[in-house]
Amino acid sequence: MHCVPPENKPTPAEINMCRATYLTRRIQAMPKLRAIVALGRISHESTVRALGQRLAAVPFAHGARYTIGPLELFDSYHCSRYNTNTGVLTTEMFHSVFAAVRAYLAD
Repeated sequence: MHCVPPENKPTPAEINMCRATYLTRRIQAMPKLRAIVALGRISHESTVRALGQRLAAVPFAHGARYTIGPLELFDSYHCSRYNTNTGVLTTEMFHSVFAAVRAYLAD
């Protein structure tokens, strides 16, 4: 049996708790961090909020790239079974995001 949250998404309370107790602190604890890859809209929005930005100023889109302070944020659709089985996210699309990250980090 496979269990997933309702609509295959964590609740807003779970997202807020994770951001407040983990994500924000982890980002702050890595002073040499240069890039973040957000896998899916939930990850993107939580990262944007953790970095103190407004969501409207940094919209989620697969393949998008944003400079937020000293960091580069790269977006990808989540690599869930649903997204890969339906073709929303292809192997080539996923690889292209990480190729962009590698190119950025090589500079």
